[in-house]
Parts: sequence; structure tokens; C-alpha cells
Amino acid sequence: MEGKTIVGGLLGGLIGVEISKRFVGVKQSTGDDMVIPIVIGMCIGRVGCFLTGLSDRTYGTATTWMTGVNFGDGIMRHPTQLYEIAALLCFMLLLGYVHYIEKKRGSVFHQGFRFQLFMLYYLTFRLFIEWIKPTPHPYFGLSNIQLAACIGIVYYIWLVRRKMKKMNTIKTITAT
Repeated sequence: MEGKTIVGGLLGGLIGVEISKRFVGVKQSTGDDMVIPIVIGMCIGRVGCFLTGLSDRTYGTATTWMTGVNFGDGIMRHPTQLYEIAALLCFMLLLGYVHYIEKKRGSVFHQGFRFQLFMLYYLTFRLFIEWIKPTPHPYFGLSNIQLAACIGIVYYIWLVRRKMKKMNTIKTITAT
């Protein structure tokens, strides 16, 4: 339980950026341009976690699945690092589809949507993947990371719904 997690880094970074933006008066969303570099960086980082083996404690629980990997202790475990890389690559496909929709229909999504979609996707992934990691789950059956992910998911659902409502209101006003 060293307390190092990308979930905490993402949520802490979000809080720091939002406070800084408010301090300097920036009102627009700024995360869309960072999504692809973040995803690429996380994939590279997870390769490092996978190669580190047992010492960084990012591996999964024992498994009999064909995906099981022996990290040197003779136990076949879920390679959660590889699952995360696969999930992030799937997100890149989703992002490509969002880009395709925007090109086909013109701008459809609000500024900041790509980053918000990334955070919702990633936090939801982490909420579920943490159940196959050998970590304590002391908070209503949730780990520290899962609890933080839940808070982030609730925030991003609220934020996306608020932005979508605002966009629909603007479309209604301009149509009349």
C-alpha cells in the first residue's frame, strides 16, 4: 500500500489544473489535446509495470485463464497491466470513431468531451479491474482506487450531462 496510482495522479492533476484555470481566468476546457499523449504514456508505463513483475504490485490474482502469466513465483496471474494496455488501445479506437462522427456531421460534441470521455472510460475500467487485483477492499467492498474512481465517475457523469444539456439549450435557442 505505497499509495502510488495513476488514478490519484489523474484526479489530483485534474483538481490542480481546474484550480489553476480558475486562478488565471481560463474558462474553456483544455484537456482534449492531452488525451492521446496521456493514453500513449500510460501504455508505455504499463509495459514497464508488466516487466517489473511482482515488485510493483500491479499484477492480478491467480487465474486459470489462458491469459495467465507467471511473474516468477510459480503462480499464473491475471496480467492486469496487459489488460489495461488493451483497454487503452480500445479507447483509441473509440476516439477515432468520435473523430469520424465529428468529421461526418460537423462538430457534434462539446469542447472537453474527449478528455471527459477518456476519464469516464478509464475510471470505469479501473473500477472493475481492481476486483481482480490482490488488494484490500475495506470501503463497502471497494479499494482506495475504486473509491476514488467512483467519485471521479460521478463527477464526470454530472459534468458531461450538464454540458450536453447546455448544448441542447443553445441548439434550441438558435433553432427558434
